Amino acid sequence: MGSRFSHLEEELSCPVCSDIFRDPVVLKCSHSFCKACLQQSWKLKGSRECPVCRRKYSMEYPPNLSLRKACEAFLKERSGRAAAGSEELCSLHSEKLKHFCLEDEELICVECLTRQHRTHNFCPMEEAALECKEKLRAALAPLQKKLKAFDKVKLICGQTAEHIKSQAQHTERQIKMEFEKLQQFLKDEEATRIAALREEEEQKSQMMKEKIEKMTEEISFLSEQIRDIEQELGAEDLSFLQSYEDTEKRAQCTLQDPEKVSGALVDVAKHLGNLKYRVWEKMLGTVQYTPVILDPNTAHPKLSLSEDLTSVRRRDWDRFVKPIE
Repeated sequence: MGSRFSHLEEELSCPVCSDIFRDPVVLKCSHSFCKACLQQSWKLKGSRECPVCRRKYSMEYPPNLSLRKACEAFLKERSGRAAAGSEELCSLHSEKLKHFCLEDEELICVECLTRQHRTHNFCPMEEAALECKEKLRAALAPLQKKLKAFDKVKLICGQTAEHIKSQAQHTERQIKMEFEKLQQFLKDEEATRIAALREEEEQKSQMMKEKIEKMTEEISFLSEQIRDIEQELGAEDLSFLQSYEDTEKRAQCTLQDPEKVSGALVDVAKHLGNLKYRVWEKMLGTVQYTPVILDPNTAHPKLSLSEDLTSVRRRDWDRFVKPIE
């Protein structure tokens, strides 16, 4: 009955709007349309012609009363079918579908048993539904199992994503700590070398200060002697000759010639020569190279790795054990 009902619905549909006729009218060419659809078609085209066969018309169109009644009956029947619920009838015999053909795998009525399916195996609809449900449940089990597998992997992926974030944060902190140690080493080394430079500067500046003070005393002594001798040279002959012997003795210079300054400058080469290399060489002595690095991603859950990934211990032990290199 379902196919018959569909075919009838197709026959009672307007060729313009494809819906059940509303206020149908008929043209002389026997084609029918909804009144509103035909008017709209003529208005849009600007001419009166059949939307199906294109025949021209100059006269009015009469209502199709028989078609209207058929449409009203169809709509009433369709409404009744909708109100009747889910009960289906045989499309061929309009009988209730109570059996299931096992060979064609379709619902059939009593009439079908005596006609089209009389040689086929069949069973009650309830029994067929029960058997089909069991088959579907059996087919559903692998899907449910696979769903659980996907849910489990999804959960693991979510936990892994959180662990990745935690790993990155922890590793970033460790990197910063290691570089802070390197930076502190460089700061300490810088302070040590600047302190050595300033100590040398202070020593050599003090040496120059003492030497300048000594030179100043000697220059003052010689300047005073020169002034006295120059005064004697300008004295009267009598006075000059009377003090000549004493003046001559004073004119004898007993001071040694001043020594040239040597080794007084800052040893710049000592402080700057191969500075980066010497600092790197010293730094190399403070770090340790480990040929075997432990991987926390593959370590057993019962094992705990040190921060520098060079030693391992069981979580219930107190001390780390270095791996065999």
